[in-house]
Amino acid sequence: MKIAILKERRPHETRVAATPETVKKLKALGAEVTVEAGAGTAAAYTDQSYMDAGATVVPDAASAAAAGEIVFKIQRPMSQAEGLDEIGLLRSGQMLMAPLGALTNRDLMQVLADKGVTSFALELIPRITRAQSMDILSSQANLAGYKAVLLAANNFGRIFPQMMTPGGTLAPTRAFIMGVGVAGLQAIATARRLGAIVTATDVRPATKEQVQSLGGKFIAVEDEEFKAAETAGGYAKEMSADYRAKQAALVADHIKAQDIVITTALIPGRKAPVLVTEDMVRTMKPGSVIVDMAVEQGGNCPLSEYGKVVEKHGVRIVGPANLPAELPTDASSLFARNLLNFITPMVDKETKAVKIDLNDEVVKGTLVTRDGQIVHPSLSQTPGQN
Repeated sequence: MKIAILKERRPHETRVAATPETVKKLKALGAEVTVEAGAGTAAAYTDQSYMDAGATVVPDAASAAAAGEIVFKIQRPMSQAEGLDEIGLLRSGQMLMAPLGALTNRDLMQVLADKGVTSFALELIPRITRAQSMDILSSQANLAGYKAVLLAANNFGRIFPQMMTPGGTLAPTRAFIMGVGVAGLQAIATARRLGAIVTATDVRPATKEQVQSLGGKFIAVEDEEFKAAETAGGYAKEMSADYRAKQAALVADHIKAQDIVITTALIPGRKAPVLVTEDMVRTMKPGSVIVDMAVEQGGNCPLSEYGKVVEKHGVRIVGPANLPAELPTDASSLFARNLLNFITPMVDKETKAVKIDLNDEVVKGTLVTRDGQIVHPSLSQTPGQN
């Protein structure tokens, strides 16, 4: 089993798919690990630290890819038009394990299939108990929720906690978290630790108790439709137009009094839903801050711009390009452990080679291309874009 770690080259990306810690554990599984020089530099992992862990460091991506039967990546491989032709470095029979954006990049999946690459899309890891330690979306969203609050604080002209001074009392900041998934929960906890008065909203009834347990106040239209607004898998159901209108009216009224709004709502494979309209932004207090964590998928606020901080109607709107990459050391550490936990059950104890069990729920959920075909059921009839 030979594993290659490439340096990430997409804009705003500073993470790396393996750390010296996981290199040691991969070697204990029987793997040979090859790392491209400089792959971990932006995340504070030196080439020497990889060599000390037992990896071989090679000068470029081509050398690393050539040495690996399996390629680990943080981002989907780049095409020649995007920069370095990482796709061209892959070969038939090779395995690729990375977040691929498979549901929205079907053309890339077809290219990987045509090349004979066996690819696993890590963003499709099923939400089951056994796979929690492999869940890259959760581990990275957790850090993103934390960082989003710090970005809000940095862009806000006031402090978060109430402060009593000889010159008078400073009122606490009011923060509103829209979407109570992993990122939202961490945002609530972080804003509370900084001393803000926190409210939060979500269409899933189970999140009310979670918000309250973190010291926040839950905001939602709690009618009969709301009580049934969650799937068996824990995801939000599509709400009726009538409910959406009532919820939007409640949010519009609530948002007027908020200093900080952090939006976290994402739907896999689809454009992000609009949660904060331009009319809502107009009603917010001058100097307020919105952090749109969904900006990469179109944004929860139509005024946000990817990778930029803009000011509209007196409100500063932050559109962070890659929040986990702003905490590259910890983000890489968690991602690398997720990937280690993903591959470990696949390694045959006797041969030390990866064996693909097509009956395994995690394998079935993530395997996208194999034997020259796109094999994931969600992609069999789904048109996509590259």
